[in-house]
Amino acid sequence: MTTLSDHKRRRIDELTARTSTAAGVSLIRDAGRRLRRDPAAIVGAAIILLFLIIAIFAPLVAPHDPVQRFPELTRDLTVDSVPGASAGHPLGSDPLGRDFASRMIYGARQTLFVGVLATLIGLLFGVLLGAVAGAVGGWVDVVIMRITDVMLALPSLLLAITLVALARQSTQWTVIVAVAVVNVPIFARLLRGSMLAQRESDHVLAARALGVKRHDIVTRHMLPNSLTAVIVQATLTFAVAILDAAALSFLGLGDPDINRAEWGLMLGVDGVRYLEVRPELAYYPAIAIVLVALGFTLLGESMRAALDPKNRR
Repeated sequence: MTTLSDHKRRRIDELTARTSTAAGVSLIRDAGRRLRRDPAAIVGAAIILLFLIIAIFAPLVAPHDPVQRFPELTRDLTVDSVPGASAGHPLGSDPLGRDFASRMIYGARQTLFVGVLATLIGLLFGVLLGAVAGAVGGWVDVVIMRITDVMLALPSLLLAITLVALARQSTQWTVIVAVAVVNVPIFARLLRGSMLAQRESDHVLAARALGVKRHDIVTRHMLPNSLTAVIVQATLTFAVAILDAAALSFLGLGDPDINRAEWGLMLGVDGVRYLEVRPELAYYPAIAIVLVALGFTLLGESMRAALDPKNRR
């Protein structure tokens, strides 16, 4: 005769055996599986990969030197006319008689370089400040967070314009530094919040009970488990950094070198001036900027959803 307790015991044994034989799936692996099935992530990754290939292989892809002036283009230049598409120049000329298609291709390299480098610098310093604030706490945490609060109180573009205006001369590096500084408080506050949440987790409390040193707890337990949200935010910040850098160049606060192909500069200097004559000079850089920002945004939002433990099935 089978009793109720025997039935419960048998059921527990079956569940235990099933669990022990089933292969567990980590959060990262599960997130990767869902990203591969997410149409938005695929589209975003494809856009980013396309522009990265164009930027890396620009000398091979571009039909001409981006700073070379062509006689067949310059002879048709007037105050009110810029040559359009012609043989050998599929997108026509820019206002200085240079091949516009080649400058668009090289502009991908310059724009991505500024946006990616600014984000990485902001990520580095933001992680350092956030880790110090979250690990040390006390008055150090208060001071760092009050500084980040002041920086976050200002619109990012306005703060970047202020920082660039303080420089003696606007260059490519002033734009990179300004955009990086704007992103530092975002990463610092996000990492600090994640580390505070990790501070009271079970594995951290267990490590403290075992007498593990604070340095080891921070570097081996708290920091690695807090970086996921920061990495996802960095992917989203790439889009904002590219838009901010393009906006600074559009406003004339970027690199003043007219030979440097950069989408924001092309949009501001040439596109607006000849908008009624050759609107393509503004349309093409604007579309390229929007597409790159869209790619990073789609991928970042998909990564955020995929890495959220609440979405695991």
